[in-house]
Amino acid sequence: MKVLVLFALVAAAAAWPELGGDEVTSFQGDEPVSVSLAQKQRDINHLLHKVYEPLRDERLKTLADTFQPDADPSHCADGGVAILRLMGELRAERLEKKKRIVTALTPRDLEQAIMLFEAFMQCMDWHTLVSNAAYFRERMNELQFIYAVFAAAKHSPLGEHLVLPPLYEITPHFYADTRVIMEAYKAKMTATPALIKMGFTGTKRNPEQKVAYFTEDIGLSTHYVNWHMEYPFWWRDTYGRHIERKGEVFFWIHHQLTNRFDAERICNHLEISEPFRVDKPLKEGFAPQIAYKNGVPFPSRPDDFVLVDVDGLPMIRELELKEKRIWDAIDHGYITAKDGSIIDIKNERGIAMLGDVIESSLYSPNLEFYGSLNNMAHKVIARQADPHGKYGMPPSVMEHYMGAVRDPSFYKLHKRIDNVFKKHKDSLPPYTKEELILPGVAINNVAIEGPLETYLEDYPVSLLNTIEDKAEVDAVEIDTYVPRLRHKEFSYKIDIINSNEAEVMATIRIMAWPLRDSNGVELSFEEGRWHAIELDKFWRSLVPGENHVIRKSTEASVTVPDVPSAKTLFTMTEEAIAAGTELHLEQFESATGLPNRLLIPKGNAAGVEFMLVVAATDGAADAAIEGLPTMTKFHHLGVKGVLPDRKPLGYPLDRRVPDERVFREIPNFRETIVKVYNHGEHIHLN
Repeated sequence: MKVLVLFALVAAAAAWPELGGDEVTSFQGDEPVSVSLAQKQRDINHLLHKVYEPLRDERLKTLADTFQPDADPSHCADGGVAILRLMGELRAERLEKKKRIVTALTPRDLEQAIMLFEAFMQCMDWHTLVSNAAYFRERMNELQFIYAVFAAAKHSPLGEHLVLPPLYEITPHFYADTRVIMEAYKAKMTATPALIKMGFTGTKRNPEQKVAYFTEDIGLSTHYVNWHMEYPFWWRDTYGRHIERKGEVFFWIHHQLTNRFDAERICNHLEISEPFRVDKPLKEGFAPQIAYKNGVPFPSRPDDFVLVDVDGLPMIRELELKEKRIWDAIDHGYITAKDGSIIDIKNERGIAMLGDVIESSLYSPNLEFYGSLNNMAHKVIARQADPHGKYGMPPSVMEHYMGAVRDPSFYKLHKRIDNVFKKHKDSLPPYTKEELILPGVAINNVAIEGPLETYLEDYPVSLLNTIEDKAEVDAVEIDTYVPRLRHKEFSYKIDIINSNEAEVMATIRIMAWPLRDSNGVELSFEEGRWHAIELDKFWRSLVPGENHVIRKSTEASVTVPDVPSAKTLFTMTEEAIAAGTELHLEQFESATGLPNRLLIPKGNAAGVEFMLVVAATDGAADAAIEGLPTMTKFHHLGVKGVLPDRKPLGYPLDRRVPDERVFREIPNFRETIVKVYNHGEHIHLN
């Protein structure tokens, strides 16, 4: 379908604010107006469509040309303070120019994006919010605008139930290599529809190429961005709420990414990643082969690279000193706050405080003393191509959430940081049998129904937003396609006996770790539990007697489905508006989880053995929100900063296990060995 036809369909839809709906989120004069979710979604679709070009939607374009953000502050909760501040920066020409390279780790770039986010957050109705969005879309840097829209959509009450188009279609130049982009321009210039193959960067001479299907997965990158947006390090409670255990989520996200990366390496006969060390060369180089929107390539890094200090950033020695202070805090069992007071971290909630300190979150109680370890380490690595600014080179992918997971140095850096967290966890006393047991409950058997088998499948991605054109020009279908890892559906079959006379609510926790390393050496229970990947977590009411629990892989609370393409979102939205029906995108609302395609590691033809462990713990004590046993879908990292589980992330494998018999002697814990296969199957596009 030509996009021109789609635009015609959009123009024919009911115009603002005459749409049906029962949600009062806007005003016309002083009169409340109902705004449907479909209309909100339509606005978001168009605001993020071809974001490097002028708005094409006539209503939004009119708002951008005629709306004055600071003319009437009565629709802003703060009386217009945030808007006035941003407008002052705009009029003084201090805002970053369009198409310039900006990053969320550059203070001034981030500050301006947050200004726009704060302006959005203060809007009391949808009309005010979308009017401001249209106005600033035409006047602010595109990446800052995207950042602010994503953050506001996740945190503003007005953004509830909205689904953001996939980032790899909003900013395809962060994902598609330069060869694909050039072929797309050629197809556009010749008005020839094209479907361009996109492989993984690098060559077979590079061992890291064996796991490129994981590191360069566009859904994995989107997952990493969405997590940062849901739990931003710059969050202030003045925005409306406190984000619970934010630092713990920082730990867990990266712990799981490094564990999954290592599992993929083992599946491909590679050594697990070693922690990053500044006293040794960075062995793995990286050539992303992608370019910024302005055409400037992302810098590459050769093998065996020796890091140097970067002008304007903390010296490497200073980062090591800050890291040592964190190690000392773990040894002492407390963090020193800015006012000199002592904050105890030698407890199960200490991990959240430690995560805030390491991430450089504004929740850190002493940012000056403990520094900005994670963020600055990313920047130092990202700026190595031009450490003194001699050539005016931009930062590498390590300074962008959209690209960091592509670089092998990301996993080495976070393996080092993960070791700091492990030091803290190991300082806590091991769980006792009494803390682990669920009285009267025993898991008798765990089995897998269906194949544990993965395969590759080609996935089409639109390149429409890559190429600039005019609305008057007929659209040409130009797509790329990329191989993505998928797995065949399977189910867990768990037989549980409840010997109690009454029902018991249980939390069912499923994890797995590679049984052996790449050299074939079997991991001990203690080694394995720290390398465990979380596969699922859910609640069940266990009736007295036998309980046969069947849990499908598609139900996993740690994963989310892929967000529909921008084209699909356009079509679904316009159909709902034309028919006057509700728009149902509920299953795509949470994008924080791992793509459901990546639930299990790749495996190989011989089958990679994993130790699968299942634990049933006290669901009544664990549950932080009501109704968990009857929920068909929830996310294990929660929504709006509320985690559903009171237990530490990773429980009960998060603490050291000096004697594995403690686990093997409790009836509510069960382990079994499974094999994951990959037979080279690749489903190609027709």
